[in-house]
Amino acid sequence: MTAGSRTLVHVVRHGEVDNPGRVLYGRLPGYRLSPLGEQMAERVADFMDGRDVVHLVASPLERAQQTAAPTGAVLGLEVGSDDRLLEAGNSFEGSTVGADPRQLLRWDNLRRLSNPLKPSWGEPYREIADRMLAAVDDARQAAVGHEAVLVSHQLPIETLRRAIEGRRLWHNPRHRQCTLASVTTITYRGNDAVSIDYAEPAGDLLTVTAPGAGT
Repeated sequence: MTAGSRTLVHVVRHGEVDNPGRVLYGRLPGYRLSPLGEQMAERVADFMDGRDVVHLVASPLERAQQTAAPTGAVLGLEVGSDDRLLEAGNSFEGSTVGADPRQLLRWDNLRRLSNPLKPSWGEPYREIADRMLAAVDDARQAAVGHEAVLVSHQLPIETLRRAIEGRRLWHNPRHRQCTLASVTTITYRGNDAVSIDYAEPAGDLLTVTAPGAGT
């Protein structure tokens, strides 16, 4: 391939997770897709069907691997695993602060919120950006002149996009453009990212998602 080869890297957020307890599950094992999340994964596979995808990798967490599986079946590709695509580390992991934010008013929780720009309660944004950029660059090289699919999680994908676009990494979570089973596509010419596009193959299913099913 020439130095100006066009390569697409599609970064997919996993589908809805079965989480009736509304636990902030983060990197905890055992959190799998709900039946609706499985439908979302099929929508992603439909979106990728017929595309020139030659490389497919997901976060090792169950929900990401499950989301990637239908795409692998449609394209005849094995799903690889890459720890760099993992959900962001978070010291509130395993708690239910999302279901009951009043828990944040306890001193042992409040002190974790001292620096939202880092953030102080979890993996630094810069570290998330660096590992995601490295994973995407490896995927670009593996698929040069073709397309790659990576399946990850909301905060890592949002941080990746902000890093590529040269925006500040800290942000209001309510302003993220990264819904369940969404596809953020980075187009490269040679080594350079020239555009970022966004699609929601399961957009019509989002109105029936359950609380606590994201990340």
